[in-house]
Amino acid sequence: MDLLEDLKWRGIIYQQTDEEGLADLLKNENITLYCGIDPTGDSMHIGHLLPYLTLRRFQQAGHRPIVVLGGATGMIGDPSGKKEERKLLTIENVKQNGEGLKKQLERFFDFEGENGAVMVNNYDWHGSMDVVTFLRDYGKHIGINYMLAKDTIASRLETGISFTEFTYTILQAVDFLNLYGKYHCRLQIGGSDQWGNITSGLELIRKMEPEGEKAFGLTIPLVTKADGTKFGKTESGAVWLNPEKTSPYEFYQFWVNTADLDVVKYLKYFTFLSKEEIEELAQSVANEPHLRKAQKALAAEMTRLIHGEEALQQALKITEALFSGDVKNLTVEEIKQGFKDVPSFTIENEEQKNLVELLVAAKISPSKRQAREDIQNGAVYVNGGRVTDTHYTVQETDKIGGQFTVIRRGKKKYYLIRF
Repeated sequence: MDLLEDLKWRGIIYQQTDEEGLADLLKNENITLYCGIDPTGDSMHIGHLLPYLTLRRFQQAGHRPIVVLGGATGMIGDPSGKKEERKLLTIENVKQNGEGLKKQLERFFDFEGENGAVMVNNYDWHGSMDVVTFLRDYGKHIGINYMLAKDTIASRLETGISFTEFTYTILQAVDFLNLYGKYHCRLQIGGSDQWGNITSGLELIRKMEPEGEKAFGLTIPLVTKADGTKFGKTESGAVWLNPEKTSPYEFYQFWVNTADLDVVKYLKYFTFLSKEEIEELAQSVANEPHLRKAQKALAAEMTRLIHGEEALQQALKITEALFSGDVKNLTVEEIKQGFKDVPSFTIENEEQKNLVELLVAAKISPSKRQAREDIQNGAVYVNGGRVTDTHYTVQETDKIGGQFTVIRRGKKKYYLIRF
């Protein structure tokens, strides 16, 4: 199966400007292609992933990827997918955000060898451009009627669009033209909302380069969930690639909780497992869904890709500890990850170390009477060990890393005690 056939099987191709022409090109030579990202935040979230993982697939097939950090376009604002003007960022914001994105993107690509990846910043060519050059050399080639026909612009005409955001598509077109000239970049890929910007680049290349008709565009579908809710969102917000915003354990849990209806699609989209491996996992979903083999494979592949093997093993360790209830062997860092969202209570005096007193003070049990009953009935666990003695007091040995004790009431209700 060649690259384009594999992308089609995975459902990754949404639109192409010239399907036959691109297929012929890829059969005959290795090309340079690019995808851009505007540094409007200091971290990517999983909704950003698919275009860059697709770029990685091209590199694995022998092609050379370019990642464009939008240091200039990020200061302007892409109207795609927005109903109102974006808040303008300062150059300091954009630079800081760009550094965060650069570190994350560098994980996906090999920067060595003949097809080593290239990372550039479009501020390098836009930042020094004066307005007369922009209007004469580039604006002259893009008609107003052509721009008004773009969905991203047309959808904003009723609510309003500034001249600043109106010109965004020209700036991105200049990016493609510049990369075409400097690196002989033949293909731009992006999300489905980037179709208008990609075709603007092709229009500019067609008019300003003698072989412009040999450039191509390809878009990738919007990732959706079977139940209609937004992909990449949880109750606590977006699932970030930055481990300080979304811990590796939380990241793993997001993927392992994927619905059966979505998991095979996500395996195709996001992992580099082979067709045979994915089809075998699809059979498991159909015949033994309770084992959740596909979800576990998806979660492991994604956590390893984004955070590395060590973080994956840590996430698996926390998951197993929470499943078994035996948490005493977790480290302080693992406790912080695994119990980030559970109710917590800070012990402030020695009296509260008595388990009955502690259960009431931490609102784990509503009264001393109920606390005693819970303990006597074997419903209370300290760091995974059942406690049935109502006179029990929390010991130094119960403090994980000297900082935490985990109390469980019943099968699944966890509480974090801090010292």
